[in-house]
Amino acid sequence: MKAAVYHRRGPARDVLEIVDLPVPAPGPGEVRVRVRVSGVNPTDWKSRSAGPDLPAEGQIPDQDGAGEIDAVGPGVDPGRVGERVWVYNAAHGRFNGTAAQYTVVPSAQAVMLPDGIGFDVGAGLGIPFVTAQHCVFADGPVAGRTVLVTGGAGAVGNAAVQLAKRGGARVIATISSEEKARLAAHAGADHVLDYRAPDYVAQVRRIAPDGVDRIVDVAIAANLSDDIDVLVGHGTIVSYATDAPDPTIPVRRLMTANAHLEFVLVYNLTREQREAAVNAVSEALRVGGVRPMPEHHFPLDRIADAHEAVERHALGKVLVDIP
Repeated sequence: MKAAVYHRRGPARDVLEIVDLPVPAPGPGEVRVRVRVSGVNPTDWKSRSAGPDLPAEGQIPDQDGAGEIDAVGPGVDPGRVGERVWVYNAAHGRFNGTAAQYTVVPSAQAVMLPDGIGFDVGAGLGIPFVTAQHCVFADGPVAGRTVLVTGGAGAVGNAAVQLAKRGGARVIATISSEEKARLAAHAGADHVLDYRAPDYVAQVRRIAPDGVDRIVDVAIAANLSDDIDVLVGHGTIVSYATDAPDPTIPVRRLMTANAHLEFVLVYNLTREQREAAVNAVSEALRVGGVRPMPEHHFPLDRIADAHEAVERHALGKVLVDIP
């Protein structure tokens, strides 16, 4: 099979290569997926760039993807063969990421795609939507509440806007350009604000005089002070990404507000949390509750370009078409 692989950490153009590898066989409880589209996320280039030494076989990159199950291992229903699926966490602790013609994952990590939903959409679901679903609902339902999503045009932020709106929330999204504002509004945001505006906090307060109930934050170090300024008492701030340097935690301000400060890394969700998020995303997909972002397609032999596009914060979803 054709696959992208890297044997050492470093810049995409220096370490990624296209090679021929044996087609993997699914083990007990696993399925093999003929990948049609691979989705690239920030975690993919970050893990490629730095980390511990790699095993001798190297690493096929990319966590998310979509395709058809073409083989199953012992203990998996043979009726799954031929099923169209979206895949998540394919490369987490495993060699076979989705930047290859075939990947092998535990059966639960290959989730059925409803009829009429294309592989391009499926390849964009995994990390962004599972992360967003858990962040939005980490502290319970949001119906009738106000949710603030920072970075509403990013992959996770845009998904968070969609899912919070679907959950019955009033949604405020922050952006930094007109193009990003259009994306956040298309996702369903009720209010779109430029976080760089000098009166940004006052604008949020005019929309939510009592404060916002929940904040899904992409840059906690930069935003924490403003977050606390606009948070309702007993509200929740959920951080799913890191920015440098690490934030100084204003304990007294958080304590006075009885605030909840939570951190989410999608790979370390419990099985129950992950299943709940995946099931909710699947239901949203089934009823047409997912609005795809603009797409940037690259062929497999240009996977370095795809990774670099994500590193440059390409606006929209970066996808690799697998031959």
